[in-house]
Amino acid sequence: MTKNILIKDALIINEGSSFIGSVLIENQRIAKIYTCGDAAYSLSTIPPEVLCNSEVIEAKGLYLMPGVIDDQVHFREPGLTHKGDIYSESRAAVAGGTTSFMDMPNTNPQTTTVDALNQKFDRAAETSLANFSFFIGSTNDNISELKKAGAQRATAVKVFMGSSTGNMLVDNAQSLERLFGEIEMLIAAHCESEPIVRANIAKYTAAYGIDLDISFHSKIRSAEACYASSSEAVALATKHNSRLHIFHLSTAKELQLLEAKPMKDKRITGEVCVHHLWFSDADYPKYGNRIKWNPSIKTLEDREALRKALVDGRLDVVATDHAPHTLSEKEGSCLKAASGGPMVQHSLLAMLELCTQGVFSKELIVEKMCHAPAELFSLRDRGYIREAYYADMVLVDPKKKCTVAPENILYKCAWSPLEGEVFSHQIHTTFVNGHRVYDQGNFDESEKGMELEKK
Repeated sequence: MTKNILIKDALIINEGSSFIGSVLIENQRIAKIYTCGDAAYSLSTIPPEVLCNSEVIEAKGLYLMPGVIDDQVHFREPGLTHKGDIYSESRAAVAGGTTSFMDMPNTNPQTTTVDALNQKFDRAAETSLANFSFFIGSTNDNISELKKAGAQRATAVKVFMGSSTGNMLVDNAQSLERLFGEIEMLIAAHCESEPIVRANIAKYTAAYGIDLDISFHSKIRSAEACYASSSEAVALATKHNSRLHIFHLSTAKELQLLEAKPMKDKRITGEVCVHHLWFSDADYPKYGNRIKWNPSIKTLEDREALRKALVDGRLDVVATDHAPHTLSEKEGSCLKAASGGPMVQHSLLAMLELCTQGVFSKELIVEKMCHAPAELFSLRDRGYIREAYYADMVLVDPKKKCTVAPENILYKCAWSPLEGEVFSHQIHTTFVNGHRVYDQGNFDESEKGMELEKK
């Protein structure tokens, strides 16, 4: 008989506070949380029979946090699996403390039908080491598909109000009105104005030729392009009282569209990605195309505004937009190099590094990376360290450093924009549904993740 697991004497970071305690895992879930409050923590708090019947993990000096829920990843399956796949990228995710992910629809074929959506769920059930869900994509002409009963299985509807692959750019005014007016599910939007982007391309290529270097990327995919599209999405959501979540906000100007109040009181919410909190356009000379994302990395002033908005409540969720490409696909001029990069293995470590620098608190990181996604997407029994919730948790060692290097990068594309970075924390152990899937560099792949259920 498999023993229960007792994680003993960790610093538990959860629901706005940090305290010494122990957590008992039993049958995939958190069975008991032991704490003495402000009193000295004592072994006698835990019943002897629990100690006898449990495998004890001595966690003194370690942080115990809910597992990260990443609400925006591109794991590239099906059709683009030379870059990554559900198995490879979920493996990297759990090594980084991410226990659940929500995957985007711009695969090949695109996830714009209920049949395609179901096929991705089936594949993930076979191969994913983390818990999973998937977005269904909007096009100019698939409203009827989004209204099918099976579409509700999706996390939400993803709409590209800006450049995308295939026919996933939704730029027809009537289609957008129908989407926001008729679809009851949460709508998650990528917002960049295609006409402004195209005008900027014409402007800069006329002046400097077609071989533009990376420094032009944030001029082409400008703050004006982002704001024009985001403000259109907000106007549509306000008009129709839709639930709107704006992905990967990248500019100070867009923050004017959001309110600084508790997420539960909002119909319109905002996400920021780790790379927009970490890099600025001053980093283009050093990193080049490796930090080419859409929306683009923008100014230091934009980065600081995003950081402040995360603290004051205008921004609600931190995610990665994990989007692996091969290094050969990242080569070439500004207009040719692929946009996107891998981040899911190192997102929590990067955020904890910003904590070490005094930018964020540990409690805020847990709120924005764990609690908020669970609440926003109405996930059942996820995102918190609570009794009867699934035991999705991560132990972090705050005293061991971690250097991002080729030999420990787990992405299928085999590179990271953070290569060479020395983090002051290290992921120790990751639990998915109570299963110790990652432990100090070792994997136990005998159990797979679960589909994320809605309340």
